[in-house]
Amino acid sequence: MKKNINKIVVSGGSGRFATVLKKAINSKNYYFPSKSQMNILNLKSLERYLKLKKPKYFIHVAGLSRPMNIHDKKISKSIDLNIIGTCNVVKICEKLKIKLIYFSTGYVYPGIRGNYTETDSLNPINKYAFSKLGGECAVRMYDNSLILRIIMCEKPFVHKSAFYDVKTNFIFQDDVAKMIPRLLNKKGIINIGGKTQSVYNFAKKYNNRIKQISGRKIFPPNPSMNLSKLKKILN
Repeated sequence: MKKNINKIVVSGGSGRFATVLKKAINSKNYYFPSKSQMNILNLKSLERYLKLKKPKYFIHVAGLSRPMNIHDKKISKSIDLNIIGTCNVVKICEKLKIKLIYFSTGYVYPGIRGNYTETDSLNPINKYAFSKLGGECAVRMYDNSLILRIIMCEKPFVHKSAFYDVKTNFIFQDDVAKMIPRLLNKKGIINIGGKTQSVYNFAKKYNNRIKQISGRKIFPPNPSMNLSKLKKILN
């Protein structure tokens, strides 16, 4: 008898994280549609693709991220991709009864004292974070969902300088990708990150030539998250 395979569709199939995930999982039950195959801004396109593939899970990573100041300059694009696009995904996942995993950001927390838990109050630190929180609002209306608040970056660290006075939980995309199979059946909200440390201390381990700069005019001092919930799941 042929074994039943739970299919998983990943939005933003040609994006940075999806590319890393594709290499990490190397599984035939994951699908990474291009924008021409599945457009999150088009309900008919979304529904048509998902009816064709019939997935059990939808991992929603498509959206607008860097550079973060693009969300100040192109508000309409930010709203379309991160809020309206996510609302469309929620509508179709609810209609077709597909489990939704949404990639949000740890920057939805205020960033002042650090060690934020999933139940702490939110106060996004910039417009990018507001756009991701807008998506969260739609996802939280759908019970069969999981929100991952993540602070991740590419490997190697892509910047030539790093903040010495901003603490966070940076984690590489590769490490997040490896966690995904163990999180698919969870619901609610989970913080995802690495060790709490300055951005500079994180980056210098992989590039000892990186320069120190201050980030206080760009970020609050400590947007780090409490990872107890994640550690309990992984252990």
